[in-house]
Amino acid sequence: MKFETRAIHVGEEPNLKPGGSGDVAHPIHLASTFARSRVEEPTGGYEYARTGNPTRDALEKRLAALEDARFAVAFASGLAAETSIILALVKAGDHIVAFDDLYGGTRRLFTQILAPQYNIHTTYVDARQPDAVAEAIQSNTRLIWMETPTNPLLKLCDIAAIATIAAEHQIPLVVDNTFASPYFQRPLALGATIVLHSTTKYINGHSDSVGGAVMTNDETIYQALKFVQNAAGAILSPFDSFLILRGTKTLAVRMERHQANAMAIARYLETHPRVVQVIYPGLPSHPQHALAQKQMQGFGGMLSFELDGKLANAKRFVESVRYFALAESLGGVESLIELPALMTHASVPAAVRQQLGISDGLIRISVGIENVDDLIADLEQAFQKAF
Repeated sequence: MKFETRAIHVGEEPNLKPGGSGDVAHPIHLASTFARSRVEEPTGGYEYARTGNPTRDALEKRLAALEDARFAVAFASGLAAETSIILALVKAGDHIVAFDDLYGGTRRLFTQILAPQYNIHTTYVDARQPDAVAEAIQSNTRLIWMETPTNPLLKLCDIAAIATIAAEHQIPLVVDNTFASPYFQRPLALGATIVLHSTTKYINGHSDSVGGAVMTNDETIYQALKFVQNAAGAILSPFDSFLILRGTKTLAVRMERHQANAMAIARYLETHPRVVQVIYPGLPSHPQHALAQKQMQGFGGMLSFELDGKLANAKRFVESVRYFALAESLGGVESLIELPALMTHASVPAAVRQQLGISDGLIRISVGIENVDDLIADLEQAFQKAF
């Protein structure tokens, strides 16, 4: 099956056997526990909803199919998925190599919880240069952690090159694929060991569910993640599983529209006199445009741009839009806008933000699937009010 077909059918095959109901849409199984007729034989393999749930199982089957993976494990949030990877694969005293431009919540987890409480330290590197990753590896390095494109500066790393380095050192490579979605990028095919998603974003796509998922082809890692999922209990609810299953059915068509709108807005912004720079992998001006063309099948719906003004101008701008919701998160059908310095990356120290290039005037946009002319008109009137 091609991607679009897998996104609709895998995990929701109607049960046409005698006694089956033939549901085209997988039902929401709300039972917290499952009865059995014999002590040794759980009915259908189900015992307790934390350990296994039919709706969640259906979603995990589909998520694996979307990333061309053998296994997928669903969690209560993207950060729950990240924490579960750490619990499964890292212990006190270990070391992580990570991209320096990470989602603020990931960096908070690493610097404010793992380091002070568990003596798990992270070296942040500019992974646009694979050699920087190799040079940061220590004898106790247990994970290499990448985002590509990154949040919010849309930097890329060469997944295949870093996967080669990881393999040479026998270290799992984790790639957060949330920004690209599995429709536009499949890191496992490029050599990554683990793919991570906040399913809250593009995979669900409707801003009505919080969740996370981890995909892998490594059965040992999968079993470790399943153990943590059950033992730590950060499970995805049946209702959220249903919502995400439904969301995946339109992932392909949504991503095409997200990308088309983002490209049009990026080109509009690139010519605007009040914009210093536009950061979008689909533009030839992006310093890693060639890499994006090489390892991605599309450029996605996320872009950032820097205003030629002060923080006050940026605040007025984002507070003046009408169709863009001033909100954190991304990947929904509706367009969102935010100031990373004061919102998604407020937990990152100001000096670190400045070092990374996250200025006070940097604005991040999650481009939705509305009419792009309306979106551009909305941005234009916000420019007039901001200045």
